[in-house]
Amino acid sequence: MATSRWSAVSARTATPRRRGPVLERAILDAALEQLSTVGWSGLTMEGVAAGAQTGKAAVYRRWPSKEDLVVDALRAGLPRLDSPPDCGSVREDLLQLCKEMRVSMFSRTGSALRAVLHECDTSAAERFHDVIFQGVIEPSVQLIKEVVRRGIERGEVRSGGVDAYVCDVIPAMLMYRSKVCGSEWRDEEFEALIDQVMVPMLRP
Repeated sequence: MATSRWSAVSARTATPRRRGPVLERAILDAALEQLSTVGWSGLTMEGVAAGAQTGKAAVYRRWPSKEDLVVDALRAGLPRLDSPPDCGSVREDLLQLCKEMRVSMFSRTGSALRAVLHECDTSAAERFHDVIFQGVIEPSVQLIKEVVRRGIERGEVRSGGVDAYVCDVIPAMLMYRSKVCGSEWRDEEFEALIDQVMVPMLRP
């Protein structure tokens, strides 16, 4: 009896009850882990609760559906590319930026995002439109525009190079390859994209 009582006390000491932001962070982390391992179809609120070592009720109190939970998990976990590379030329800057975007897409949150892109039907995907656009597409386009503006200042790029369609090409191609083709980019494919598409479009 004494041993059982001691074990219960030890367990409570080892796993203190979490509340507020600490518990919410654990739940969001567990959701990202599930998405990156079992995918959108395999993710369940019960599985997330087990991964966060909490009760299912604690998850449902904060997020009434798995769509709501995944939106917040992606927003909280998406890696941020704060500034564009500065390698001295537009070609090298864009090439390096593509590689950094690939690293981001292969992070745990990137894997979770790709699971959503690959598995969700059209109606479910609409729920994630804002988080994908604001968290991935828009920041990427802004970094590309900054690289292009520097190229204009150096005389490498034509004056109208900061064009919405031009600066959409790289994110659009990356998303197309991931969503439609289900494949990823190799270094030589990035080089071909920059040399055969981007540089000719930007050249003075």
